[in-house]
Amino acid sequence: MAFDVLELSITFVTQIAPLVARLERHDRDLADQLRRAANGIGLQVSEAVDRKARDSANRFRIARASAVEATTALRLGVAWGHLADADCAAAHESLDRLRAMLWRLMR
Repeated sequence: MAFDVLELSITFVTQIAPLVARLERHDRDLADQLRRAANGIGLQVSEAVDRKARDSANRFRIARASAVEATTALRLGVAWGHLADADCAAAHESLDRLRAMLWRLMR
């Protein structure tokens, strides 16, 4: 499942790349935060795959926190009027799956 999470995290970055570019025109800080949270998901998962069980769970926990942060960043982008809900739908679906998968992995 860890490799599925890694692949989904990369798919998520592909989904939000145009959203980050649009957001950057209006709010560079929020765009940067979203970019860093998205990168953090994949980077923490890839690091967890190469660690021992206990340490691995902590990396999955950090990745899940980054997924929660990315969710909030997208919601804030919509709340500020910089992004449309419909444009974020696929990204939110991926984030829902990522959070669920990471929850299972960190247990």
